[in-house]
Amino acid sequence: MDIFNKISKSMGGPLGQHQKWSHGYFSFPKLEGEIGAHMQFNGKEHLVWSLNNYLGLANHPEVREADAKAAADYGMAYPMGARMMSGNSKHHEALESELAEFVGKEDAFLLNYGYQGMVSIIDSLVDRNDVIVYDAESHACIIDGLRLHMGKRFVYQHNDLESCEKQLERATRLAEQTGGGILLITEGVFGMSGAQGKLKEIIELKKKFDFRLLVDDAHGFGTMGKTGAGTHEEQNCIEGTDVYFATFAKSMAGIGAFVAGNTEIIDYLRYNMRSQIFAKALPMPMVLGLKKRFELLKSKPELREKLWQISSTLQSGLKARGFNLGVTNTMVTPVFLEGDLNEATALTRDLRENYGIFCSIVIYPVIPKGLILLRLIPTAAHSLEDVQRTLDAYTEMGKKLKAGYYKENKLEIA
Repeated sequence: MDIFNKISKSMGGPLGQHQKWSHGYFSFPKLEGEIGAHMQFNGKEHLVWSLNNYLGLANHPEVREADAKAAADYGMAYPMGARMMSGNSKHHEALESELAEFVGKEDAFLLNYGYQGMVSIIDSLVDRNDVIVYDAESHACIIDGLRLHMGKRFVYQHNDLESCEKQLERATRLAEQTGGGILLITEGVFGMSGAQGKLKEIIELKKKFDFRLLVDDAHGFGTMGKTGAGTHEEQNCIEGTDVYFATFAKSMAGIGAFVAGNTEIIDYLRYNMRSQIFAKALPMPMVLGLKKRFELLKSKPELREKLWQISSTLQSGLKARGFNLGVTNTMVTPVFLEGDLNEATALTRDLRENYGIFCSIVIYPVIPKGLILLRLIPTAAHSLEDVQRTLDAYTEMGKKLKAGYYKENKLEIA
């Protein structure tokens, strides 16, 4: 079969199959204007709950000034080349040192992107003799890293310690045969459900099993813990977290990521991560812009306090109105509803067109059939007025859903 004919028949799966009618509205929508709680969509002002701009730094005046100055001083090309060859700088190294100290590790290594960074970390840490144990709801970047692994891997049920222990038992027996080691991978904050990974309990299992722990804390860095150092700080288990990963794309509203751990491991990754060895270094404006973002993250705890005020008010209000938020114990706010694809698209369109509320919609195969997930991302840029407006809109939407209003998918636009 011609490979293009095969592609045209399937379009790659459920998401691709819907692209003809969803593109530009439900998928690949264009949010325009200054990044914040209020943006333009389809020519109308919308209250946006879909941006991981947790601390509201994307348009902070000091951030904008630092970005502009760095671009004027250095341009977008400097430093030229990969870090190992010609693209290193004192600013890259300074940011690494500051990040390592903040998250309680000896050293850190800057990564060009979070997604490819996690893929490459996994690829670098394990060989065909090693065994990986991972959470069933791991992010796609972890799954793609697992696909590169030529050894065995075992998945445990999401946040289920009994299941985790059983897989560690299997992994231990196999590692004894291969002569390899065990890497356990989980997340600090699961971005879809909002649940914290059970880091502390998993680390307790080290008393029974010999393994190393890699934590993807993309959503926890900057938001969780007394200082914002992450979920491992929140759970008081910094020492037991062997390799700590976080992205700049969430609380720092930037590009790139970092991995932190003891000096030997980070040096090993510097010289073995193919996605970094063979890729151009982060441009200087990004590095200096990240330094400013990081400075604000550490020096302005009121931003994190505002985030949690908005989160707690939104979540308590939704729960009081009877909405199911699942098991979230973080700022991520999932709203689970019962309905099919037609109802999902109709109620989302209703929220956007008639209430001016923009949030992400998630359906099968990401979640089970018969469920609709509307994911709300609170930020420090939101106001209590934004929360009230959303609660009012969701109250009306919930009543319509229960009454079968969205079943016919014939929505009148006001």
